[in-house]
Amino acid sequence: MTSLYDKYVLPKIIDLACSQPPMTDLRQRYVSEARGDVLEIGIGSGLNLSHYSDAVRSVTGVDPAAELTSKARERAEQVNMPVEVLGLSGESLPLEDNSVDSVVCTWTLCSIPNPYRAVAEMRRVLKPQGLMIFVEHGRSDEPHIVKWQRRIEPFWKKVGGGCHLTRRADDLLRDAGFNILQKETGYVPGPKFAAFMIHGIAQPG
Repeated sequence: MTSLYDKYVLPKIIDLACSQPPMTDLRQRYVSEARGDVLEIGIGSGLNLSHYSDAVRSVTGVDPAAELTSKARERAEQVNMPVEVLGLSGESLPLEDNSVDSVVCTWTLCSIPNPYRAVAEMRRVLKPQGLMIFVEHGRSDEPHIVKWQRRIEPFWKKVGGGCHLTRRADDLLRDAGFNILQKETGYVPGPKFAAFMIHGIAQPG
């Protein structure tokens, strides 16, 4: 059962946190690389929509959080491309194999209940030469920060909608058979336990 916190407070916190300047800069840098027919995993409140370029024909966004996707549908009315928002998780996609040109996943793999299945689905629907664009936070490269992440994570998951601090998007993608073409890591401003970013572009192997 959804709590009042999850329904009314958490969506506002997520939208505010994910619209901060460091996040917006990363969105602009990576989301603008998408092309063709795009699948966005964890579309949330639609903060990526304004960053897609004219090279995008359409966007299909999936997210189970109704409180966030209602805002995404509002933002979809302000862009020039067709946008369809589906209220479901990325672990089971109603799309054919090799049917999308780009997959965009920003700050989503941290909270998907089964990230292995979700990444496998992304690879299934992405065309062989398609782009997997990812911007995530996760386990730091510094062991002393990782210790704090592991200590804080149980509490963080409760207040952050299931968000994990120690997942690594690059590891998940490699394990699913993606080749990572480019990758960068580093901290954005904020508490280091939650501010280590992993971002880049991959293709199916």
